[in-house]
Amino acid sequence: MTSYADLEREIDRGARPEVLRDWALDVLGDVVEGRRPLRAVRHPLGFTCLPVQRDGPAGICVHAWPAEPPPVRPTTSPMHSHSWDLLSHVLHGTVRNELIEVDDAPTAPAWRVYHVHSLGEVDEVAATDRLVTATTAAVETHTAGDSYALRAGGFHTTEVDAGTPAVTVALGRTTPGACDLSLGAVDGRSHRVRRDRCDPAETARMARDIARLVARG
Repeated sequence: MTSYADLEREIDRGARPEVLRDWALDVLGDVVEGRRPLRAVRHPLGFTCLPVQRDGPAGICVHAWPAEPPPVRPTTSPMHSHSWDLLSHVLHGTVRNELIEVDDAPTAPAWRVYHVHSLGEVDEVAATDRLVTATTAAVETHTAGDSYALRAGGFHTTEVDAGTPAVTVALGRTTPGACDLSLGAVDGRSHRVRRDRCDPAETARMARDIARLVARG
């Protein structure tokens, strides 16, 4: 099982979490042994991404939140929306999604919408003219063995409890016309953020640590 369609089918079926665990362990083992030459990326929102596969508009990643993450100070806020539909399966730990309702509020805004355009290792974060408010619509908690979906354009935050690691496999399929967006300060300005790409040795070490968590379930 190596393709996006295979993983999507297995997640939708929902009956065999051990198949997804075994797939992840195989991939992580390949990274540890140098058979899969990818490099981990520390995301500005506090998790590590292992970009496993990219095929046109579809991509597969393993995401990991460490028990003791480095301090994260997003230049906007944790509230964001994707340009792609997300289908995710929790391999270890607990992940909490806060779904955010965003309303236009040009006269009494709490946030400005920023457009995020990724160019390699650099995110171009552009302030838009859209001013909004944001309220929590729902909170969803997912534990190991659970799967969840987030639609493109839906604002949310994704977090784990302090001191508690989590690992997911994330499938994303780009939606035509959608943009990556984030909420930030009303008086903020356009800027750039560089993502921290790990070297091969650090990537292998991370993959080894992540595999230990996945094996525990």
